[in-house]
Amino acid sequence: MNDSPTTAAVEPPTLSTQTLAARPTWRQRGSMWLIKGNLLIVFVVICAIAALLSPEFLTTRNLANLLQQSSLTGIIAIGMTLVILTSGIDLAVGSVAALSGMIVAVLLDGSVPIAFAILAALAVGVAVGLLMGAVSAWIRLPAFIVTLAGLTAVRGWSYTLTDGRPAGSNLPEAFTIIGGGYLGILPLTGVIFIAVTIITGLILRYTTFGEYVYAVGSNEEAARLSGVPVKWIKASVFGFSGLTAALAGILLTSRLTIGQPTAFQGAELDAIAAVVLGGTSLFGGRGGVGGTFIAVLLLSVLKNLFNLLGIGSFVQMIATGVILVLALILNRFLDSRAAAVAR
Repeated sequence: MNDSPTTAAVEPPTLSTQTLAARPTWRQRGSMWLIKGNLLIVFVVICAIAALLSPEFLTTRNLANLLQQSSLTGIIAIGMTLVILTSGIDLAVGSVAALSGMIVAVLLDGSVPIAFAILAALAVGVAVGLLMGAVSAWIRLPAFIVTLAGLTAVRGWSYTLTDGRPAGSNLPEAFTIIGGGYLGILPLTGVIFIAVTIITGLILRYTTFGEYVYAVGSNEEAARLSGVPVKWIKASVFGFSGLTAALAGILLTSRLTIGQPTAFQGAELDAIAAVVLGGTSLFGGRGGVGGTFIAVLLLSVLKNLFNLLGIGSFVQMIATGVILVLALILNRFLDSRAAAVAR
């Protein structure tokens, strides 16, 4: 008789039916990818249509001009994305951009070193943004009202610098290269736009600050109870928006070789449209700079295509508005589909 203990057969581990059911099917995965990438698909389709309608669209010169034309609005929109992620709004970005452009022009006219003039203009943009954000966060005034007041006050400041006249009659050549130069075939402003997008995306994805931004936008009270410095985060995103607006203003002054107090009128609306079209929720907590980047290019492609086809500016405004509304309706439909697929 074999007295050795019997060894129970060991069954290989198996996944429970519940675990298997929780895994998304290939169809669900495909639907999610389609929903998440809908804006990119629309962008590619519009580019393909533009290439068919106008042979000049895919030329190197036109694509470079397209990137340059979209870069300034895009830089402003990247900063706006962070504000909207916290369920805020910044209506003063156009005025801040104009003010910073005027400041750098006035300082350079006074023979101030280029680096100092740029830093001073950027600092003013950050300071104005932080001030508006602090007023909204600590005094609990709606950001819409605070920045609407800032839109008027800051624009008035830019006019008072030179009594409403342009500034910068003799800007240094080294400064004008920044806004009008090229890196290979790419305009420097476009390269800066891409760099700002990448850096901001990395901040949102891999830093504690980025986590806090999404937390505040998703549920401000829950974030506060979790120890998130909500007021500082809200003030900081306005400061960042002021920084990107100031950068855009400096680049425009460099490109035009003159500071214009009337510059960037309506830029806040273009930036908000790009952010929302890019999938960032106006209620905060959802979205990112990747969608904003594509949306900025999409709007520029549409405008560029209309120009190549010789369509009048008035018709362009109507068509762009209709396309924007249709795109937002599509995004809302795809959001509901995403919720259904997730369930």
